[in-house]
Amino acid sequence: MEKDPGYSFKATEMQPMEKVRIDKWLWAARFFKTRSLAKAAIEGGKVHIDGHKSKASRQLELGTVLTIRQGFDTKTVEVIALSEQRRGAPEALLLYTETAESIAKRETQAAQRKALNQSQVNDGKPNKKQRRQIHRFLTN
Repeated sequence: MEKDPGYSFKATEMQPMEKVRIDKWLWAARFFKTRSLAKAAIEGGKVHIDGHKSKASRQLELGTVLTIRQGFDTKTVEVIALSEQRRGAPEALLLYTETAESIAKRETQAAQRKALNQSQVNDGKPNKKQRRQIHRFLTN
């Protein structure tokens, strides 16, 4: 009895893909945790394909430029590989490349948000001394 050589790929997986649905690709590239979240983001206008809104069922091809808005961050990525299957994060990174402008813009925005949050001093509720000072100020 001959042993299996250890390949876990199906015959259809070994063939190069030409097109894949955008919601499947976003899920496989680990931008969204589920396909339904990817579909909701596409329908909500948070994902643009070559600068235009699209439907979740649109076929994605190699070389397509996507603009993906997640929270405060906006990423501009170029599709360099297609996949319908979700795999580990290191393999998901091989599906796209983020543009240098996008990386620089995200880093500057993150630094601005961090600086803004540090400028706001909030120690919580006032202590006993501060309450006495507030009470004196309000009664005078």
